[in-house]
Amino acid sequence: MIKRTLKQIAQMISVNNDQSKFGDVQISGVSIDSRKISSGNLFIPFKGEQVDGHKYVEDSIKKGAAAALWQSDVPNPPTHLPILIVDDCLKALQDLARQYRNELPVKVIGITGSNGKTTTKDMTASLLSTSYNVKKTEGNYNNHIGLPLTVLGLDEDTEIAVLEMGMSGRGEIEFLTKLACPDAVVITNIGESHLLDLGSREAIAEAKLEILQGLKENGLAVLHGDEPLLMDRIHQFKGNVQVQTFGRKKSNDLYPTDIIQLDQGNRFKINDSTETFELPVLGTHNIMNALAAMLIARYFSVPYEIMNKGLANTKLTNMRMELVEGVKGEKIINDAYNASPTSMMAAIELVSNLKGYEQIILVLGDMLELGPQEEQYHTQIGEGLNPEKIDLLFTYGQLGKHIAKGAYSSFGEKRVFAFTDKEELIIELEKYVHEKTLVLVKASRGMKLEDIVTALQKK
Repeated sequence: MIKRTLKQIAQMISVNNDQSKFGDVQISGVSIDSRKISSGNLFIPFKGEQVDGHKYVEDSIKKGAAAALWQSDVPNPPTHLPILIVDDCLKALQDLARQYRNELPVKVIGITGSNGKTTTKDMTASLLSTSYNVKKTEGNYNNHIGLPLTVLGLDEDTEIAVLEMGMSGRGEIEFLTKLACPDAVVITNIGESHLLDLGSREAIAEAKLEILQGLKENGLAVLHGDEPLLMDRIHQFKGNVQVQTFGRKKSNDLYPTDIIQLDQGNRFKINDSTETFELPVLGTHNIMNALAAMLIARYFSVPYEIMNKGLANTKLTNMRMELVEGVKGEKIINDAYNASPTSMMAAIELVSNLKGYEQIILVLGDMLELGPQEEQYHTQIGEGLNPEKIDLLFTYGQLGKHIAKGAYSSFGEKRVFAFTDKEELIIELEKYVHEKTLVLVKASRGMKLEDIVTALQKK
């Protein structure tokens, strides 16, 4: 984490007050939450609609914070304490992170995409950790606040930082990438997430390609080569960039030549090596994420011979194809962190092809931010279900009703259950699960379907 004196901090950002009498105060890390102050932290208060963090500045210093920022439009700054008065606390946080990143010799990997960016981040960090001291974005710290906090959490001896970059609209990825100045970037794919804000997949592709704006001269861009929206536009990019592609097609730089689906993951081979790789992550679509990570690792001279070690040690962020067991012995795939039509179809394809279960149940909820065609996208998911491979369908939410509607004609009403009350869904679902059941739980983050997984695990 950042370790500087208050005087040095004041030289890294624009400060409005004289802090010379506290200049030797040593800062160790930053915090924006007064409840999670560690000794030596620089506390950064934000003005929210409900709560103003400035009210907790003095208390944070009592708890061990070494100093704090203070926004100039907030009255009565406690000038008897080690504070730095700034025009805007959020901008100061971002400026501090930008300056700190520039002072570090660290190499940075930026990862974005409609689906799979967190999984790819986790895999990339695991592969690189076989040879380097690596830090990665934790949780969902991938926005205009989270990414600066991640950068400021890097140690001086961190060799590679793997940073996830999220967005909801145009310009956000450009801001993040110009702050992080990555040496290499990944765009996992272009899906339907953010159609509500951006209007088309073409616009989504352009927003994701903003990540190139901060890429260092002659840096590496790893792209999903099967996606024409990316490949058409990368050729129009005027900067100096190396491009490597991954995908299923043989026209890519890296593609799988043999895939075997296992109970707990996948075994696969690639065109560029005689090695056989084992990925302890469910879903053949996750092999694509692994290929992107492998291209990054290869760029940083990690040999294929030791990549299996990195893949074996991959720890995915929770609620992403997470296989757990329910109280009745049923197996549950918890993929409740997020959903789009692309990722939902991939998850359904996975469970449809898994062997060894007497019954497969889908629990699917609303996919959010899909724009004017959201009902159609949900109906298509239901229409695409195979009644010979899926036994029961449970849906949750107002949009989930359209998944159920799409499935009625092929499943019949006795195999489809639509709910808008989560507790009622849980009560009905518990009637059907047993030790030979596999349950897939998937929806957008806002639906909080992990509540269903938790309920099935409770004794």
